[in-house]
Amino acid sequence: MRQAMNLQEPLNEWQTDEAAIRPAMIPAGVASREQLRERSGLEFLHGIMRGELPPPPIAVLLDFLIVKVEPGLVVFQGTPGPQHYNPIGSVHGGYASTLLDSCVGCAVHSMLPAGKGYTTLELKINFVRALTDKTGPIRAEGKVIHVGGQVATAEGRIVDAQGKLYAHATTTCLLFPI
Repeated sequence: MRQAMNLQEPLNEWQTDEAAIRPAMIPAGVASREQLRERSGLEFLHGIMRGELPPPPIAVLLDFLIVKVEPGLVVFQGTPGPQHYNPIGSVHGGYASTLLDSCVGCAVHSMLPAGKGYTTLELKINFVRALTDKTGPIRAEGKVIHVGGQVATAEGRIVDAQGKLYAHATTTCLLFPI
């Protein structure tokens, strides 16, 4: 019985985190170039999380959101469902790929000063096990490995509330003035 409660605790915490963030979200959109340029990456991501800036349309379409932002670390949460399925009866790899690209790219963004942007140059993903509508909430955690003058690298992982790994990735991002 104690083990079952311990397994339920992370899930309860994740659901509480999501419930606290969702009400602050404003309709999806794309922040203006000025809003992007005047904030550091960390300030920009916090603005999305607090509902001061719109979440990107892709996050609304696939139903995931930022639940944690720190320098060099960004975590997204979503719950895969039947709407994410491919024709063979599991969640499409593009869902996991989008979550991983988002978390690793945003981890890099969290380290950038105002006036600096990034784009993905390379994304390498390893799928470890299938996601289904029975998986429950998942988190995609991106961590910076290195940020240089023109190039940055980061790594990411998708796990469930019990810590089971579903996919992992690395990215290389190009940095540039915006």
